[in-house]
Amino acid sequence: MRVLAILCVKDEASFLLEWLAHHRATGFTDFLVFSNDCSDGTDAMLDRLQDMGWLTHVRTAPHERGPQWAALKAAGKHPLYRAADWAMVLDVDEFLNIHAGDRRLPALFAALPAATAIPVAWRMFGNAGVVALPEAPVTETFTRAAGDPIDWPWRAVMFKTLFRVSEDVKLGVHRPKGEFVWFDGAGRPLPGGPQRIFAGLGTPNYTLAQLNHYALGSMEGYLVKAARGRANREASAFDLGYWVERNLNHAEDRSILTLASAPLRAELLADPILGPLHRAAQDWRKTRFLDLMRDEAWRSLFGRLLMSPPSRALTAAEARLVWSHGLPKG
Repeated sequence: MRVLAILCVKDEASFLLEWLAHHRATGFTDFLVFSNDCSDGTDAMLDRLQDMGWLTHVRTAPHERGPQWAALKAAGKHPLYRAADWAMVLDVDEFLNIHAGDRRLPALFAALPAATAIPVAWRMFGNAGVVALPEAPVTETFTRAAGDPIDWPWRAVMFKTLFRVSEDVKLGVHRPKGEFVWFDGAGRPLPGGPQRIFAGLGTPNYTLAQLNHYALGSMEGYLVKAARGRANREASAFDLGYWVERNLNHAEDRSILTLASAPLRAELLADPILGPLHRAAQDWRKTRFLDLMRDEAWRSLFGRLLMSPPSRALTAAEARLVWSHGLPKG
């Protein structure tokens, strides 16, 4: 069985090898990776990984709705996608974390044998007070996450969909368009498919799988991410509001570390080309942060991050007060 991960990246070389090693260990067999306008060596790293047989690298052409939409349009026509049995559109700060069986994709498929589409909800991992750019892997550095269940915000439980590929399917960022049999990451059937792009509020969502979402990272890293901008022009900006909605640290979750991906990561870092590229990318991020701090607007945002405590969870009653006025559609 061939399972394809579709990824769109810009200036993500510091995180790329950890992400790839984890998802190869999880059971993805193929990677179709699109890059655009890289300054930190991400594209050079992807070229090397392609030469090593780890992935297929495509440089993205401009698109009026942003590079992510250009990537999805190209991915739907790519031979690698056409040859896949299952596929999933992911970002480099999203790590599929399977709880079923041996924590790999075959165990998830076995747990949901009737499913042809599985929306896996984000579990948001907060900043946990980490200020400086870390040297350690993301999954080892950030281990404080949102609780389960969570009543608000709805953006904390948005999902990405693992789906069976067929000719009439149209790719989307969060869910594909087509005819599917839907089961969510808690194993619940969803007749007719999900009505929105987020999972249930006030109900457990991670019984079989979750999508660890490291949306913030360190405070220094967040500034670099904010300056880079979004891959989707329709998305909101990286500002203090984005930070507050995602800085959720209510529970410790180290479950992802039980999957043995470290040997694969070490193998990639030992490569004579990839290793230096990775270290150069880390240096690039540090230099980029220092450059941003010369500007008053970025210094002000950094100061606000330092001033902001971890976000507290809304009670069910508070959440009802918010969503009684209407939930977003989509």
